[in-house]
Amino acid sequence: MRLGVYADMRYRADVNGVSSHHSFLRFLTALPPRVEELVFFGRPDPDPGRSPYDLAPPCVRFVPLLHYKRGTPLGPPPHSLGRVLAAFSPELDRIDALWAFGPDPVALALALMARRRGTPVALGVRQDYPSYVRHHLPNKRWIWVLPVAHALERSFRALARSSPTIAVGEDLAARYRGGRAPVLATGFCTVSRSDVVSSETALAKPWAGELRLLSVGRVDHEKNPLLLVDVIAGLHARNPAWRLEVVGDGPLRPALEERIRARRLDGVVKFHGRVPNGPRLWAVYRRCHAFLHTSLTEGLPHVVFEAQAAGLPLVATAIGGVPAALDGGRSGMLVPPKAAAPAIAALERLAADGDLRQRLIEVGLANAASNTMEAQLDRIATFLRENAVRGEPARRATVSRASVAKDARGARSSHR
Repeated sequence: MRLGVYADMRYRADVNGVSSHHSFLRFLTALPPRVEELVFFGRPDPDPGRSPYDLAPPCVRFVPLLHYKRGTPLGPPPHSLGRVLAAFSPELDRIDALWAFGPDPVALALALMARRRGTPVALGVRQDYPSYVRHHLPNKRWIWVLPVAHALERSFRALARSSPTIAVGEDLAARYRGGRAPVLATGFCTVSRSDVVSSETALAKPWAGELRLLSVGRVDHEKNPLLLVDVIAGLHARNPAWRLEVVGDGPLRPALEERIRARRLDGVVKFHGRVPNGPRLWAVYRRCHAFLHTSLTEGLPHVVFEAQAAGLPLVATAIGGVPAALDGGRSGMLVPPKAAAPAIAALERLAADGDLRQRLIEVGLANAASNTMEAQLDRIATFLRENAVRGEPARRATVSRASVAKDARGARSSHR
């Protein structure tokens, strides 16, 4: 299977090849040897350089579509789509299927062109798109894009009725069910089987002395990082042994650092900045005691599996696909979003109750072991091969010219 992949990511090139700073790429590039070749379509960065995650030949190839600056929080300006499609079109005869991650204007346009040309299409959905756009508006003057984001999502969901879809978490997957095409709920974990620590190692960690709380994620509005300060301030006031370590970077980091200084927590919080996904990040996880996830919107965060694989008990906000990932609270403690007090109480309970810690650690390790990168890749490759590869007859939905034309009209109108 020669699989084309589109996701709205930017790629950089230098003498050593093509790379990107998106950790999601580490998951996707592990698909070979399950697929013969991966062909990535994306935005080339005009400035040469190197990022942490490589597109390594010979099984992985990059096709630059067009460099463009985002015209709106939704993606490229509409006039760029024609040039994007012109760069994409010659590749359709060289792939067996397209996996298009959206909804966004480029994903919708590429999927419609591929279907029109008879190339099987699978859709990918990683987040609640309107919610993502809402949390990334530069200011209130961009409020007009929200109806457009909802229209794009409706168009993508209409496309999913006749295109197999892979969605992050059961919460998103449920929104895309209802048509004749199958939907797979999964995650995109980058923890390998060999990275999952043993139960003995995890349970041997002492909870006397310094207690290190970890948060990993983008430092932006969607992840609600300012709540971390309120939580660690409350914990530290009751027990000075608590410390907070933050991995990630983003536009809210200056505000987060200012709030830490204002609360006089400089010596209590440690910033790691962006740590590449892999052994360096796993080392940070393993030296901490508990994991806190404060996001306001999520599909299925891969940090849940990363923390569980390191043997960390979790406290997480009950939003999006998180409750399903934590089995309704069986493998992690769920708290409401936007409030510090419930998270503080849950973490203090973890510190005081050894039996609770043991149960959460053991169930979490089992959950991580069944959701390793290898396990998820196997499920995804099987799903694509059975439902979205040229030549697979009965399992692939047949799309009439009339429905394709209707989808194309919907895509054009939704991006106006």
